[in-house]
Amino acid sequence: MDSRGRISVGDFRVPEGKTVVLDRWATETKPVYKSKDEYKQLLRESVEQMSDLQEKMYAHNRYSLLLIFQAMDAAGKDGAIQHVMSGINPSGCQVFNFKQPSSTELDHDFLWRTYVCLPERGRIGIFNRSYYEEVLIVRVHPELLRFQNLPDEVAIPDAIWQGRFRSIRDMESHLHRSGTRVVKFFLHLSKEEQRKRFLARIDEPEKNWKFNTGDVKEREHWDEYQSAYAECLSETSTDDSPWYVVPADDKENARLIISQVIVDTLGSLQVDYPAVTEAQRGELQSMRAMLAK
Repeated sequence: MDSRGRISVGDFRVPEGKTVVLDRWATETKPVYKSKDEYKQLLRESVEQMSDLQEKMYAHNRYSLLLIFQAMDAAGKDGAIQHVMSGINPSGCQVFNFKQPSSTELDHDFLWRTYVCLPERGRIGIFNRSYYEEVLIVRVHPELLRFQNLPDEVAIPDAIWQGRFRSIRDMESHLHRSGTRVVKFFLHLSKEEQRKRFLARIDEPEKNWKFNTGDVKEREHWDEYQSAYAECLSETSTDDSPWYVVPADDKENARLIISQVIVDTLGSLQVDYPAVTEAQRGELQSMRAMLAK
């Protein structure tokens, strides 16, 4: 917490150029709330601030915000999005869930399917998984590349990932120059906590629908994913489009950290409602006089 009692989100931000070693980043940190009631109150306050700032951003019509969520399975992405964005006007916010690419999407470059979903000015776009899957799951399972019909000179092991990192950095830099702020969250979950959450999905009937046998099989590649994430964070966290490594073993704590990052980002834009000119003010008074009759 900082001197004003707010979460120090800089502790979770990956500096540009930093080599990330995920073992050195905590999956659990000291709770920023003392009770469930305080958690609810803190989250409610953040959501209210977000709602106010998003409305001003919409009226200002110069910026948009893209939030990207990536994580290992069961880290709490869906819950974080649901709880943190619960009070945002639906007309000003849209969530996109990116699953396995379709045949049409595979016939385009790896950024294409997400590019058409970018937020308009004034709106918040949320990507639940994203183009980063192309340097994560595809890197852990490089056999998936054969479905992308890439030229032989492009599909060179190792070189392809550096090329994709460069493409991502270039695109996010372009978005920043165009007024879209990009903020990326990696929900950092421990392997033990993931195991507990998978068991809960099996043991608790109301959670059975969440269970996927494929998720458990992917645990066999845990170390490979951690390595892929570490290089991804190192290569693509920039001053303009940063990654935040959010300790995710405590879901409530993670949500409060995420909400503070969003509030701080929106607040940094210094957006406000457009000023009303004297002519417009006079017209408003004329309309008021007509309605008052």
